[in-house]
Amino acid sequence: MATEIQTPIRFGIIGAADIARKLSRAITLAPNAVLSAVASRSLEKATQFAKANNFPPEAKVYGSYEALLDDPDIDAVYLPLPTALHVKWAVVVAQKKKHLLMEKPVALNAGEFDVIVKACEENGVQFMDGTMWVHHPRTAKMREFIADPERFGQLRTMHSCFSFAGDADFLKNDIRVKPDLDGLGSLGDAGWYGIRAILWANDYELPKTVVATPGPVLNEAGVILSCGGSLNWDDGRVATFSCSFLANLTMEITAAGTNGTLHVYDFIIPFKEKECSYIANTKCFFNDLVTGWEPLPSEHIVTTDLPQEVCMVREFSCLVGNIKNGSKPEQKWPIISRKTQLILDAVKTSIETGFAPVDIKW
Repeated sequence: MATEIQTPIRFGIIGAADIARKLSRAITLAPNAVLSAVASRSLEKATQFAKANNFPPEAKVYGSYEALLDDPDIDAVYLPLPTALHVKWAVVVAQKKKHLLMEKPVALNAGEFDVIVKACEENGVQFMDGTMWVHHPRTAKMREFIADPERFGQLRTMHSCFSFAGDADFLKNDIRVKPDLDGLGSLGDAGWYGIRAILWANDYELPKTVVATPGPVLNEAGVILSCGGSLNWDDGRVATFSCSFLANLTMEITAAGTNGTLHVYDFIIPFKEKECSYIANTKCFFNDLVTGWEPLPSEHIVTTDLPQEVCMVREFSCLVGNIKNGSKPEQKWPIISRKTQLILDAVKTSIETGFAPVDIKW
């Protein structure tokens, strides 16, 4: 993790999206961050949001995004707007020299993504997307397991699934099913997590090809409600993912190596906020009568004082503090995000071209 700093990073939030409630709490709980402002398209809505989410009394409330971005006392901005608005407002955030923590998917395509990151680079600001689970202490423990040549070996196959069953109102009215707001649908909202998990397990090595799974479900407006895909590497590694707004809540990873297997059943949002686990097994096989396993898989429990979203805010704030002290922005985060975006693009392209394989090029 980046070096801790003493001076809290002053956050402004642009937009009063539902996810912003969670991040407001995270910023409040982070030891090196403070809620300094919120902006909405109306002063009334911003005021209500600040009150409902326990903003400190000295926090500022703005009735326009521009007003918050012109505030010289804001160090960083959390941007939870619909994906279609990301490129416009992220560029302005960067141009105003505010560090940028933004919701995923970062953009509608890699072209838009590159515009955002270029603006961040030109203005010397830190970029990070809001994929929270990668900051959880459990994720570091799982990394130790899959990086162990004895316990896990070489990764060979992997599957990730994220689904939740949207109700009738969600499937009709939520921004994630609207082509003019979040045109990537479940691929962007849910598929982002599965794709990120696959890249994480493969140490962020891009696959050679990506192909979408036949049978995606689209709504009348052409937005993806359910889909999947396969990622393939030159050495025979294969990974698959599925994502859906139409199936029961599931957040699973299964990664199989030459010596071991990793199972996680709640990788995006842990069942419990401060205690979670993963299942590992090494060199398991059938018993003599093929009636059971030997040895049995083991459950590894990881506890944390800070929820994963707080860990994310703390890490981001540390990086911002380091920049204030003369360091350069950390490039790892935009690189990881761009690789995730490239795979999203490839899946979408494969769907649109009759499930043809798409070559991945950086």
